[in-house]
Amino acid sequence: MKMISYKAFLTLILSVSFFVINSCSSDDEVFDPPTTDDPIDGETEVEFYLTTPNEGNLVSLQESGVSSRQENEAFTINVDESETYQSMDGFGYTLTGGSALHINNMSFSARNELLNDLFGPDGVHSSYLRVSIGASDLDEAPFSYNDLPTGQTDPNLENFSIDPDRTNLIPVLQEIIAINPDIKIMGSPWSPPVWMKDNGSTVGGELLPEYYGVYADYFVKYIQAMQEEGISIDAVTVQNEPENPFNNPSLFMTAEQQTEFIANHLGPAFENANISTKIIIFDHNPDNINYPLTVLNNDVANAYVDGSAFHLYAGQINSLSAVHNAHPDKNIYFSEQWIEAPGDFPSDMRWHMRELIIGATRNWSRTVLEWNLAADPENRPHTDGGCTQCLGAVTIAGNEVTKNSAYYIIKQASKFVKQGSVRIDSNTSPSIQNVAFKTPDDDIVVIVLNDTDQQQDFNINVQSNPITTRLPAGSAGTYVWRQN
Repeated sequence: MKMISYKAFLTLILSVSFFVINSCSSDDEVFDPPTTDDPIDGETEVEFYLTTPNEGNLVSLQESGVSSRQENEAFTINVDESETYQSMDGFGYTLTGGSALHINNMSFSARNELLNDLFGPDGVHSSYLRVSIGASDLDEAPFSYNDLPTGQTDPNLENFSIDPDRTNLIPVLQEIIAINPDIKIMGSPWSPPVWMKDNGSTVGGELLPEYYGVYADYFVKYIQAMQEEGISIDAVTVQNEPENPFNNPSLFMTAEQQTEFIANHLGPAFENANISTKIIIFDHNPDNINYPLTVLNNDVANAYVDGSAFHLYAGQINSLSAVHNAHPDKNIYFSEQWIEAPGDFPSDMRWHMRELIIGATRNWSRTVLEWNLAADPENRPHTDGGCTQCLGAVTIAGNEVTKNSAYYIIKQASKFVKQGSVRIDSNTSPSIQNVAFKTPDDDIVVIVLNDTDQQQDFNINVQSNPITTRLPAGSAGTYVWRQN
């Protein structure tokens, strides 16, 4: 009997409590728009973009639903521009090798239309991407940049080559960069070359201590090789899911091993090569924050580390704040969350808005990244043992594109919260969850989730223009106060 996948098992645990609430909501519920005698039918210059569970509105600009602030007893979101938190690097996706394959196989016109929609200012305007260093489990097969016949080694990395990425990933990245030159890219390895591992396999195993220095040089060569292609790697995580040795590819790496690798090998290698790429640790679930804290508590490793990255297949999103509070000089990143195919738009939108777009950013994350960007209608490709149920933000069948939950989840934020925006203070409630930002253009953006099964009226106090508004049950709204 086929066992449930690692991600599916953890997602099932997270979904049990949410199912009861969500099963009571109706996909047929529609927005109750204000009428001419409704106090929310006033005129205001605040833009309101709505997404509803029934998909009748998908980040859609509304012509009503907002008025100047009315006297009422409804909950009020008070936005304080003077209280600031983290800067935002952006919202986006993981561009897996499989995603790049499907995109690169499209016709020029179809590909150009899709990439401009995903990364251009008139579409999602995604500003952050994660790519795999070597293969992820959403490639057709595992590979590294230094694969050798069994029994051979290459400690000088004379056979290192990023050629496996030249067919699809690099051309697609170059097209994306041409559309959005400011996009930031994070690289994450799933496994080192198997000859560096104690089990000689792409699955599991540990990095042999005698190859710590060689593997550090492998990272340097990767960053330099991508730079030669015009692709700047802003950050690398040391290992994707270091506590998950069951994926294909994968590597088991303890906190102590990661500390040793960074402190005595990767950090010095970057320093010696004048590499400015950020080193980010952990890249796994916040059910074990002792892992990143162990690394950060080591003074030598700490000096080389920019911050910690997280997924949310186990644990609680507010644990990210515990890591921030222990080391407030280090950054927090949210680097991965899947949606299980075939997807359920109402529950996907509600959970990801609550936990990631709002939850992760309210807990200091500079990024929110969905896994993954694209797949075909059968959720391919994937390695033998890789994820078979990972739904892309878009499904690509030839030149036909279907936009799925993650496309709209990211768009609800990324279209409005530009790179370099700063999170500002806002109060929240279990029913009307929210997060607020000030953009580099001095726009104020407030993203709100009605996390209930009834339509909710509420107020938003932004000093320049307080408003009264409403959201249908389970819906998300983005409110924008333009300064120009």
